[in-house]
Amino acid sequence: MSVTTAGPRPVPPVPPGGAGPAPGPRDPRRRALRRRRLIALVFVLPTLLLLGALVVYPIFYSVGRSLFDASGDRFVGVGNYTEMFRDPATLKAIRNSTIWVVIAPALLTGLGLILAVLTEKIRWATAFKLLMFMPMAISFLAAGIIFRVAYEQDPDRGILNAAVVGIHDVFTESSPYPGAWAREDAADGAGPGIEEQPDGSFATTGTVGHGDTVTLPVLGIPPGDLPGTAEPALPAAQEQAAADELRGIVFLDFSPGGGGEAGRIDEGESGLPRMTVQALQDGTVVATATTGPDGSFTFDGLPPGQYTVQLPAENFAESWNGVSWLGPALITPAVIGAYLWIWTGFAMVLIGAGLSSLPRDTLEAARMDGANEWQVFRSITVPLLGPVLTVVFVTLVINVMKVFDLVYIIAPGPVQQDANVLALQMWLVSFGGGNNQGLGSALGVLLLLLVLPAMVFNIRRFRRSQS
Repeated sequence: MSVTTAGPRPVPPVPPGGAGPAPGPRDPRRRALRRRRLIALVFVLPTLLLLGALVVYPIFYSVGRSLFDASGDRFVGVGNYTEMFRDPATLKAIRNSTIWVVIAPALLTGLGLILAVLTEKIRWATAFKLLMFMPMAISFLAAGIIFRVAYEQDPDRGILNAAVVGIHDVFTESSPYPGAWAREDAADGAGPGIEEQPDGSFATTGTVGHGDTVTLPVLGIPPGDLPGTAEPALPAAQEQAAADELRGIVFLDFSPGGGGEAGRIDEGESGLPRMTVQALQDGTVVATATTGPDGSFTFDGLPPGQYTVQLPAENFAESWNGVSWLGPALITPAVIGAYLWIWTGFAMVLIGAGLSSLPRDTLEAARMDGANEWQVFRSITVPLLGPVLTVVFVTLVINVMKVFDLVYIIAPGPVQQDANVLALQMWLVSFGGGNNQGLGSALGVLLLLLVLPAMVFNIRRFRRSQS
């Protein structure tokens, strides 16, 4: 049997010029790889062109435009940046943006974490998450209009003040006739005159005593606003006061259909119930009475003497209309509240997704070791959710630094500067009346520089989580 011995492997021919070995069997793979890269580039190219046109070009254009004056003809260098930090409106916008960054993301992340943990304990978790996430489907314009109406100070329009005023009136009785006043030009012979006091009360200019009946005419109450229990005042005026009592009547000095005499009780004029009346002697309140349905009141048991009758200012004090949510002091917290309503569902869903991926055996082991729910939440759940909480927090930081539409829609014109933020200031300076696009571009560059670190941090975080 013969054995054939393999000789040396043939060497591929060297092409002319000594460039290396001729193409081998690996070339088809390289060509396929190049083809796939070319196909991917073809699909990505439209996106790259859009990003270049809508993101990259505006960034470079804004940087260049920020170096020129308002007209764009004169180069000013860093003049716009210097002016930006000398402008009180810009400094207030920076302050408000700082408040947003410090408060809103922290509150949203905390609320999202709490709701995500609690949602796991309820039966209808999916429906609850859907309800919480639903505001994200509403545009910021619509949400701003909703909260602009909700924050109205008039309780008949603003739902928040309607609730606040309702609770307030449960514990504090409101004045029965806000905005009314007593008639000071009573007719001759109708009894002592009436004069307004420095504290807003109305008192008789003369004195009365036992056996007297004093009439106190009041104006400024539309007949339709009278209490349903009000009765005509004339029958009570025809009764005589007893010798040991001081009587009086408080009435609306207005005759339906016109006519009548000022300061006198005419046919059809109504008494004013629930009116507080005081008897004063030497400037000191010695007795207090409340009028009945026909407006009559009686002071019994007064010592003999002369008294002044007074209608305290509380009878006419304007009703409390609630909190001025859209005032200078509360406008920024009010807008942040609207922002929380929109974005809480977003934070809850993201944190809930992270919560669902936690190792349940770790949580159960902690419970079996005797840890209560608070200890499990604080020592295990929160540390394990650290990466998710960080991503949610940083994403919200980026978002709140660009907030514009909610502030622009909710804040009324007179207090818009009190709620001003950088994005709104950039728009106001450039297009909202300032017409200084050089300064507006500088504000845009500042906003970009502030957002950039958070964006870089988030991108690195994503890359680390994928590696």
